[in-house]
Amino acid sequence: MRLGLNLGYWGAGNDASNLTLAKHADELGFSVVWAAEAYGSDAPTVLAWVAAQTSNIDVGSAVLQIPARTPATTAMTAATLDSLSGGRFRLGLGVSGPQVSEGWHGVRFTSPLGRTREYMDIVRTALRREKVAYEGEHFRLPLPDGPGKALRLTVHPVREHVPMYLAAIGPKNVELTGELADGWLPVFFSPEHAGDQLAQLRAGAEKAGRDLSSFDIAPTVPLVPGEDWRVCADSVRAYAALYLGGMGSKDKNFYNRLAVRMGFEAEAAEVQEKFLAKDHAGAMAAVPAEFLDATSLLGPKERIAERLAAFAEAGATTVSLSPFVAPEQGFDALRTAVEALELAGVAG
Repeated sequence: MRLGLNLGYWGAGNDASNLTLAKHADELGFSVVWAAEAYGSDAPTVLAWVAAQTSNIDVGSAVLQIPARTPATTAMTAATLDSLSGGRFRLGLGVSGPQVSEGWHGVRFTSPLGRTREYMDIVRTALRREKVAYEGEHFRLPLPDGPGKALRLTVHPVREHVPMYLAAIGPKNVELTGELADGWLPVFFSPEHAGDQLAQLRAGAEKAGRDLSSFDIAPTVPLVPGEDWRVCADSVRAYAALYLGGMGSKDKNFYNRLAVRMGFEAEAAEVQEKFLAKDHAGAMAAVPAEFLDATSLLGPKERIAERLAAFAEAGATTVSLSPFVAPEQGFDALRTAVEALELAGVAG
């Protein structure tokens, strides 16, 4: 198992320390650093900035939003970043959610599975530098009865194959990930609750006749080292409450549904009810410590080592850390994780 770093969204006021953290991760031998986007900073600009100031660590999008770009634009971006980084780019994609897709990008959130499948087909065709001609239910290239013609990408990626990941939460989307992608970017991944998700991943792979031996399961995992894991867990409460309570509408919150499938139905309902009523403190308090512990790395180095071993046993191959610590404590947190990984005996 390898370690990654997830910087989340740029522009939150800690940008300089985030860049420093990425450099530290590079020095410590981390495998990849990821950047995210929603409706603020965009991921490709951040990744180009980080790639220019690091040497060995891969840079990855976690994620590029499918409704934000045409598949051809995503292929152009992937090829450019792979070229500029010297072959260090990983392309993570996600469908986003109804509120952002329709409210920000003006793209209907319909048939997400079908759109994702066609989108990936087109991106891969373009990255192979084949002429792009596609007739699907959601995408048609070139447009019929017009002046357009099938074109070929002019930029050469460094590698023949740019790794493509999917951020998937729902069962059908996880199955699609196993069928089509090179890696999976789960969130709120719990070794003790991941059995159904891993079965869905395998089902998708079996459907496509694929071998998952080189497949990368790369969950983003909050990291808070400290003496008392319960105190450490409090640092993650605001993040968990936001996702379980406020990401999406009351009827369509994929993260809340995930918590329900993990066995936290009543607690997830309470978090959402309080968050949507703008009782954010109450929502934070309602997040179960057991949920935070199951999906995070909390406490002393030895305890973090035990959890990393559990993540490895469950099938995670890259644990992408999201340090919930003060900026000046970031390097020590990453170093603690490296030492914990060595202690766990699962580094690879």
